[in-house]
Amino acid sequence: MCLLVCFQQTMSGNGPETRIDHGPVLCFESFNNSCVRFVYPSEIQILFYLFFSAISLTTVCGNLLVIIAIIHFKQLHTPTNYLILSLAVADLLIGGFVMPPSMLRSVETCWYLGDMFCKIHSSVDIMLCITSLLHISFISIDRYYAVCHPLQYRNKITPPISLIMISLSWGLAAFVGFAMVFLQFNILGAEEFYFDNIACKGACIIFQTRAASTISSFLAFGLPAIIAVSIYLKILLVARRQSKSIQHSTDVGKKTSISINKTEGKATKTLAIIMGVFFVSISPFFFCNLIDPFLDHTIPPAVFDVLLWIGYLNSLCNPFVYAFFYRWFRKALRIILLAKIFQVNSSQLDLMGRRD
Repeated sequence: MCLLVCFQQTMSGNGPETRIDHGPVLCFESFNNSCVRFVYPSEIQILFYLFFSAISLTTVCGNLLVIIAIIHFKQLHTPTNYLILSLAVADLLIGGFVMPPSMLRSVETCWYLGDMFCKIHSSVDIMLCITSLLHISFISIDRYYAVCHPLQYRNKITPPISLIMISLSWGLAAFVGFAMVFLQFNILGAEEFYFDNIACKGACIIFQTRAASTISSFLAFGLPAIIAVSIYLKILLVARRQSKSIQHSTDVGKKTSISINKTEGKATKTLAIIMGVFFVSISPFFFCNLIDPFLDHTIPPAVFDVLLWIGYLNSLCNPFVYAFFYRWFRKALRIILLAKIFQVNSSQLDLMGRRD
């Protein structure tokens, strides 16, 4: 889960200031262009650190279990699960690499990890967001063939095709994320305004012009969302037609048809919920990111910070969705936690059972 890092540090005259006897508290007292720091009470800081650390740790552990399950059990080596595996890797990286520095920035309200790491952190944040969006789009294509063209599914969606989808997701996302930050496409045409009015020592932000915000929001969020939602609506219509057709089918093939329909329908429903949670969690951030340049960057930094963490929570939610809807994941989870995966031939165990 994935996001443009848009936490804008407050500056003198542009946001709330924490004042002491001799003026505002600065991130770096020795620099004239230092950002202003908002100082939380120590008790609040401790609570924030505990809360954000719990989110980060739970995200890493939950997605690590998904990764281990799909890699270890051969029965789960399917094109759909390869996409789920790759999505879990992106979520794990958000929990393990993106969240901890973001936690430090959110609690301290300053960036103390250096300009180069700020660029790397921002690039990875953007990359993982776009990666997740592209995975959601490709998963919707996988579900389209599974439900709408079941006879063609095994020929159209093969493991090599899934690997191509995964490679495209990571490759395109990495190019966009690192190019935007390191080549500064986001401030193109507004460099002077940015360095004179926005940039300050102790900030780690992605400032965007109106053009950059519009283009990036459409390509990184709007277009994948339109594609995924359109495909799932098509799937819904086809599934309804199939349901009516099954009701009028002969008894000879009826049981098999119903079994296939239930299996694919359950998987499609689960992945649709994952898509819905993803879009609900990140859409407020992208909306604010889109309109902020048109409001002369007046949206409070605290609002962006809250929306940023709401978006991060999506990476925590996915393993719980799998656990709730997928019987195979619950069974795999028990086997992993009881260390039974170290037993001989444990990778050959049947996780589906008769009900899935």
